[in-house]
Amino acid sequence: MAACLRFTRRVWRSFLDNKGHDAQCFPNLVVKSAVPGMVEASLKVEQYNTNRVGTVHGGLILSLTDTLGSLAVASKGHFMTGVSTDIGTSFIRPAGKVGDTLHAKAVLTNMGKQLAYTRVDFTTPAGDLVAYGYHTKYIARSSKHDENVKFTEDGEQVVEGKDLE
Repeated sequence: MAACLRFTRRVWRSFLDNKGHDAQCFPNLVVKSAVPGMVEASLKVEQYNTNRVGTVHGGLILSLTDTLGSLAVASKGHFMTGVSTDIGTSFIRPAGKVGDTLHAKAVLTNMGKQLAYTRVDFTTPAGDLVAYGYHTKYIARSSKHDENVKFTEDGEQVVEGKDLE
């Protein structure tokens, strides 16, 4: 398994271990792939993820935009992913019902010394776009964290910092 995927999954586990919002709302999120600047994940929709009419709740999509935007930052070697400064989601069509699988692709669109910008696209298994979101994070402090790493361009190896797995 590539170092970038191992590291991004470790950051995701740290979110779950924190027992916060992520662990409550989507503990079954699966990080499928990660390369520097991009993360792909999937989520099997459960009853607690739906609204009164039985489709995916918009708040779930917005929460996933937050989490997956953070994991896109992690895919560049940031263990602490910063603080949200701006976030939003546009809803295109219903995102599924209980038992369906929601797919997501989070891309780091730009990363400077202070801010990181991400976009997350949500699709059905057939590839139909159901929603997309954006997430801006303040990363100036988190960019100096002791557990940060640097990857080779392809994300296969850690070239700076500790590869803990």
